[in-house]
Amino acid sequence: MSSTAAQDLNQEPVLLREDRDDGITFLTLNRPKQYNALSEEVLTALQERTEELKQDESVRVVVLSGNGKAFSAGHDLKQMRSRHDQEYYRALFRQCSNVMLGLLSLPQPVIARVHGMATAAGCQLVATCDLAVASTEAKFAVSGVNLGLFCSTPGVALSRNVPRKRAFEMLITGEFIDADTASEWGLINRAVPPEKLDEEVMSLAGIIAAKTPVAVRTGKRLFYEQIVKEMPAAYDYAAEVMTCNMMEPDTVEGVDAFIEKRKPSWHREP
Repeated sequence: MSSTAAQDLNQEPVLLREDRDDGITFLTLNRPKQYNALSEEVLTALQERTEELKQDESVRVVVLSGNGKAFSAGHDLKQMRSRHDQEYYRALFRQCSNVMLGLLSLPQPVIARVHGMATAAGCQLVATCDLAVASTEAKFAVSGVNLGLFCSTPGVALSRNVPRKRAFEMLITGEFIDADTASEWGLINRAVPPEKLDEEVMSLAGIIAAKTPVAVRTGKRLFYEQIVKEMPAAYDYAAEVMTCNMMEPDTVEGVDAFIEKRKPSWHREP
């Protein structure tokens, strides 16, 4: 097991990485006093870790979590107000968007472990993750409108997770929803009691980690690429992906094992 930490200007770790022997890697936002606000340093650290994970075939699943009371309160508003400059803001929001796109482009599925508040860009982070499990104590909002700043970039991810009218209601009112509502609306996969959160996250991560990587990585890429295509093009693309998938050695082994009623022996054991 290995561990790495990114640091900010005060030499405090802002993002922790922990690699487990079972192929599950934890990335933990580590600015608890700032409610894990997404400072420039945090965004840079997330970009760096994402690039590392893309190249690390030993990692099967990524779990994104936060230390302290909150999952993430969104952008670091104090840091943002220290530089009232249009080009600075343009670069900052571009960087945040690139972080979100980087998580989507990871070959490994990313599970958000949400134990507390997730607001604005923190809610965007939850919506961007492939899967999300939350404590019933968690709550969610895109509350920038309350400050006069409409949550435009968080709205991109949010509106691709929940129905249109639900998303706009959250964006235009800035009101919080609880974890059960977030589950009902599709922002998260499930809400569980706080004492069950780690068990549920690890159960989901373990199920995915036990699959052969070729199917999981193929599936994640296919899912996001087909969903933005028109139906005929999506079917054409999906058929070609499945054709290539069928030629993979692990797929041949999996199909043969099913036919022969035995457990498959993957080329890279979980």
